[in-house]
Amino acid sequence: MPSLGYKYAAVVREPVSFEAGIRTRSFEVERQIACSVCNGDWKRCRLVTCPYLVSVRDWFTRQPALASTSLFGASPPSAFVGSWGYPKVLAGPLVPPARDGTAIMDASETWLGLDLGEILRFRLSLVRGKAQRPVEAARNPDRILAATQEEAMASKPVDMELWLEKKPVLVGPFSARAPPSGPSGMIRRLELTENPSVPRKVDAVVSDTDLLATQGVADLYRGGISQSHITRVFSVGLLGTAKRRRLVPTEWSITAVDDILGRGLVERVKRHPLLDGYRVFGHAAFGNNVQILVTPTSWMFEGLEAFNLESDPVPLADHEFYRGRKAYPDALAGGYHAARLPVLEYLDRERRQGGAIVFMEVYRDWIPLGVWRYREIAREALQQPPARFESLEEALVALGPRLHLRWQRWVQASRLLRFLARQRRLTDYLPRPSSGPGPARRSP
Repeated sequence: MPSLGYKYAAVVREPVSFEAGIRTRSFEVERQIACSVCNGDWKRCRLVTCPYLVSVRDWFTRQPALASTSLFGASPPSAFVGSWGYPKVLAGPLVPPARDGTAIMDASETWLGLDLGEILRFRLSLVRGKAQRPVEAARNPDRILAATQEEAMASKPVDMELWLEKKPVLVGPFSARAPPSGPSGMIRRLELTENPSVPRKVDAVVSDTDLLATQGVADLYRGGISQSHITRVFSVGLLGTAKRRRLVPTEWSITAVDDILGRGLVERVKRHPLLDGYRVFGHAAFGNNVQILVTPTSWMFEGLEAFNLESDPVPLADHEFYRGRKAYPDALAGGYHAARLPVLEYLDRERRQGGAIVFMEVYRDWIPLGVWRYREIAREALQQPPARFESLEEALVALGPRLHLRWQRWVQASRLLRFLARQRRLTDYLPRPSSGPGPARRSP
């Protein structure tokens, strides 16, 4: 199996470059800098200056629990593993100063219909406890890490007591892949005050120490476990064979789960018959516009992303043909797999094979919420009835008004648009039905 090009592959027994896994992708940094909240300067990103948090600021400062060294609340459940310092990482739970209504705080599958300020408010109220541990500690956890793993397995909020060495501090809450989180501090003590409610399927997969991580992710997905739950269990090192379990940074595990699930679905999609025409879907939310062109071809996929639209940019692009990619999608990084998975889910539901091009626009009112937004916006788009067309030309004419960036830029960036424009199917050369006397005409 070819290298995936990022560090989580170590969990699934694939050779990768260490540096390729640990560094932040350059285009992800560019997207963070494009945010008008702080322009990528985390030192300037404070609640008192952030224009998007004006409605959150007063609420935040009135919460004394967020400035205390001790905290009692119900974790959504949620856990976070950082990438800084890998292979020694900072891991721990996310705990809010509340016990009611916390389940939604780490369930990104449910956020699409929420107000941006509401999402920021409950995400920034999650205090992140941190304890530095080597990634291999997942196999033999101490008391703090074991408690973090237990609550990560739960399907319902878990009451916890968290003691920190110092008052928590808010530093750099925004990133390209993971949802924002609130203030953080080093853990002095951590206690679960109730037994977590763990689904049987999660307990069975976690207990199977002979099961590969990729198989565990697929089994949980087929068992109806939410993707945020799967990602959490993957990140705290509870999947894989006994000797290879390790902590996986949250931002890597998000992309890992998207990719693992996508690779499983693509093999099924390739066995389905082809679609009968072109289909166009679209949805917009949180300053992001996602438009999807599905084509009646063998499997192929391309993600195109444009931000800073005022500069008339050439979109970033990554693609794959029928045989898939051999390298990590450096341009779109985690956004590529987040947009690809909903397309595969749609095709598998339809029991059809096809290709897809996903057009993603990022507008000025966007802030870095994580790649979950592309996944959920695309899923919402693909749940709606599509616009159907018989030809590529008709589909592209319909797509034009749905996008703000001028069409020439998309064509300039897209490998698949140029490929499709050059392709002719055998059916294009078959005789068309005659509309009157005389022989049928052939397509030019």
